[in-house]
Amino acid sequence: MEGENHTSASEFILLGLSSQPERQDLIFGLFLVMYLVGAAGNLLITLAIGSDSCLHTPMYFFLSNLSLVDFCFISTTVPKMLANIQMQTQSISYGGCLAQIYFCILLANMDNFLLTAMAYDRYMAICHPLHYSTKMSLQICALMLGSSWLIASLHSLLHTGLMAQLEFRASNVIPYFFCDLIPLLQLSCSNTQLDQLMILLVGGLIVLIPFLAILVSYTHIVSAVLKVPSTQGKQKAFSTCGSHLAVVALFYGTITGVYLSPSSSHSADKDSLASVMYMVVTPMLNPFIYCLRNKDMKGALRKLFSMKALSCGL
Repeated sequence: MEGENHTSASEFILLGLSSQPERQDLIFGLFLVMYLVGAAGNLLITLAIGSDSCLHTPMYFFLSNLSLVDFCFISTTVPKMLANIQMQTQSISYGGCLAQIYFCILLANMDNFLLTAMAYDRYMAICHPLHYSTKMSLQICALMLGSSWLIASLHSLLHTGLMAQLEFRASNVIPYFFCDLIPLLQLSCSNTQLDQLMILLVGGLIVLIPFLAILVSYTHIVSAVLKVPSTQGKQKAFSTCGSHLAVVALFYGTITGVYLSPSSSHSADKDSLASVMYMVVTPMLNPFIYCLRNKDMKGALRKLFSMKALSCGL
């Protein structure tokens, strides 16, 4: 029948990171701390940038959006995992599984695009400072952000729509702590060649093109910085790029290992660990990476806390 549901599975079972009951309390505590630290850190960056007019620049505009996306990213999967551990269940509904897939792809793409926008911003600031104000105007930054959301939404809709057409009759056990494309494709009894092709072609292009843009931007940045005569000038230029490069390496290194490697090289333990790295650890570390060596962010956070303390005193 044409109107028949394409799947007989009403729910999936998320095995999580360990099947040993004695480890569940440790995993719960560890992920609760990582979630609270990551969520609080990213929200603080967003609030600090929004409350400090000195940081209303393109670089911090993209950083505040990156922090907001990372907050949503870490909130897409970890709370469900914590709730399952607390309630001693491993199930997630079919609709909830598709929702996780949609938002994970959407937010991962936004991380990808925002990191690229930040690299382009640094390229314009260092290599073309005289044209920076015109090339990185508010309108252009808003256009870059809006285009990123549009492409990311269409990409996530593509994969979620294809996933909704698959049948899952043999097994509904996912060896992850969240619903993801690769393990679900492995569970399906339908022909998944189109899904895998879209992951390699569309997903590959969406990851590869921004990554190449970042490489080209930093090639020009390094070349320009090496021409700066003073050592202090070089250190200042590299310090503004160092935190961004650290996040880029962590993000692309883990996400490429999961989605763009041959299916024969996938293993549940390896992919689960890589997923924890880019979905939990990276969003948690981003606030520390961007704040520890950034005097402007430290100053904005001090102002934010002093404002809170003053309001509490009143």
